[in-house]
Amino acid sequence: MALGLVIIFWYGILHAFGPDHLTAIADFSIGKEAKKTFLIVSAFAVGHGIMLFVFAKILQYYTLSEAFLSYGDVIASSVILSIGIYLLYMVFTNKIHIKTHTHGDKNHVHIWFGNEHQHESSTTTSAFGVGVLMGIGGVRGMLVTLGVLHGQVIDFGMILAFIAGVMVVFFSFGLVISWINKDILTNIQNVRRVFATVGVISVLVGGNMLLA
Repeated sequence: MALGLVIIFWYGILHAFGPDHLTAIADFSIGKEAKKTFLIVSAFAVGHGIMLFVFAKILQYYTLSEAFLSYGDVIASSVILSIGIYLLYMVFTNKIHIKTHTHGDKNHVHIWFGNEHQHESSTTTSAFGVGVLMGIGGVRGMLVTLGVLHGQVIDFGMILAFIAGVMVVFFSFGLVISWINKDILTNIQNVRRVFATVGVISVLVGGNMLLA
């Protein structure tokens, strides 16, 4: 069992390197403060792991069609594609804004969309939701791995091992995003370049997933 948990942990690491997962994290966390970035990363990973566990338990007793299991991928791909289009729209209509001020001896950067500076409160919840949707599609590959390793009841400890593996990659990627947010997004030119790049990647990844 201990060896099985280690292998599932490594499966979580490999699973997290999917371009759709990293793109979703970038979409939700680019331009955010470090604390917000890691809340988003955590919410995505937990939502992903919980949904994998729920559907893995369901599939122990019921057979679901391949078409049904693909719905999560289709919806998540559509979300990624839509966010990419939205980011590109915001860039090309000059609706992304930046403001820098100082707290004590530290510079503090605010980035927002639209005409007024508003703090977004639903980003973490949205990341959790996309993680859940992607978990529906990802359950097939995980079940193959779990079936080979265990062949018995899927328990929550196995899901925790999977989430831990996913977290290693997501938090590492979150550190990269935090560095970009802190050291690259310091002027409006860089903000537009980075958001345009993320937007293009999102459109390509989301569109490719829908066509696959």
